[in-house]
Amino acid sequence: MPITLTVPEGLLSSQAQAQAFAGLTDAVLDVAGLTGNTFMTANVIGTINVLPAEHVLAAGKPVAAAFVELKLPEIALATTEAKRAFIEKATDVVERAAEGRIKREHIWSNIVYAPEGAWGIAGQSYSNADLVGAIQNAAAS
Repeated sequence: MPITLTVPEGLLSSQAQAQAFAGLTDAVLDVAGLTGNTFMTANVIGTINVLPAEHVLAAGKPVAAAFVELKLPEIALATTEAKRAFIEKATDVVERAAEGRIKREHIWSNIVYAPEGAWGIAGQSYSNADLVGAIQNAAAS
């Protein structure tokens, strides 16, 4: 389940970037109730985009900001409560990692869903039922 963290240069050190990404990974697994599930843990992936400071904008002007995007299959984090919990946890993670160099109101998050059958892992297309099965098989082993 890809996570994309986008920040301007200088906002997070390399160590803070790694800590933030680990925290975002933990947040999605925790909110989904899948902490420790080997299938899901291995498939929480992503990128950290560090852009020139003048390329990170709010209200059309450069700003110390962070953007978190989480892509999931339709079945994951389907409730409003789960979405809110992830967004709150993600914001906390980035705010801590920035150590005061960012205002909380400059941390934006969004969650996007892949349609049924449009989730691919290792060249295999997974339906929602296939994903649930893989998650349950990993929990049983």
